[in-house]
Amino acid sequence: MSSETSGAGIGSDDADMEQGPLGRWVDSAIKNPDRVYRAMFYVAMLFFLVTTLFPFYWLLVLALTPNNLIANMGLVPKGFNPEVFIAMFERVPFHLYMFNSFVLGITTTVLVLLIASLAGYVFGRLRFPGKGVLMLGILAISYFPPAAFLIPLFELFTGNTSLSIGMVTISTPDLFNTPAPMVFPFSALFLPLSIFILTTFYGQIPDGLEDAARVEGTTRLGALFRVIVPLSAPGVATAGVLTFISVYNEFFFSFLMNNGEADSWAPIVAGILKYQGQFDTPYNLMAAASIVGVLPVAILVIIAQERIVSGLTAGALKE
Repeated sequence: MSSETSGAGIGSDDADMEQGPLGRWVDSAIKNPDRVYRAMFYVAMLFFLVTTLFPFYWLLVLALTPNNLIANMGLVPKGFNPEVFIAMFERVPFHLYMFNSFVLGITTTVLVLLIASLAGYVFGRLRFPGKGVLMLGILAISYFPPAAFLIPLFELFTGNTSLSIGMVTISTPDLFNTPAPMVFPFSALFLPLSIFILTTFYGQIPDGLEDAARVEGTTRLGALFRVIVPLSAPGVATAGVLTFISVYNEFFFSFLMNNGEADSWAPIVAGILKYQGQFDTPYNLMAAASIVGVLPVAILVIIAQERIVSGLTAGALKE
């Protein structure tokens, strides 16, 4: 009996040797799937950390290295120059550029949330002919490249366009170097995503809650802002945070609709490019400005991450 058992054991060992390392790994993965899932999670997390945190680390290395020592660098700073975070404000009024970006982002976010709330209510809670086609059209327009609208918008906002209505000719005002030529295109670009998010949330609110508010004498608009919007707080927060981050990071219209000066409502991207001179390029100052500029968005994402995740995954599970 023992000889048979030992023979079986030897046979299994021989079979394992014949399988090779790949075959043994596959058998182990089939028997212990939890270990495989855990290993895949760690690999994905490591890849995510490297691809997202390494650029920020490289900015920190460039910022702390004196500009004359940046050539032929390794993965560690050549020197230690924390005074660069003070010098960046002395050379360029970067705090004004950050203020401009905050004003543009907040203004656009408020405008987008207001319009998207009304549109989300219509698409999510009302029935009318052509609703699906109209929603599809809104989403399709969001995929148009911003460059396609540059020339007509530039002509419109720089006062080079005249509108003729019968015998009356109206010239558009010159809004170059003001917030308007940036806020309006931003709102048009990021409005479709907010409409889609809020439509999903508003459509999940039970009709009885809105009907109860209507019985108490509240109008549809009052029920929207008093009942539906508070109950859809994760969706509203998600749409607002995503819109603010997108506006804060926007480059195309931010660069073309102003002359790049802080008093002309130029945002952060113009402030970073302002460090570049005719005969020198202070990479350490530009890296320090990039770090300071990205910190508010990073803090906002950390604070609102639960809202963002719950808002983006809403509707994934059907209860």
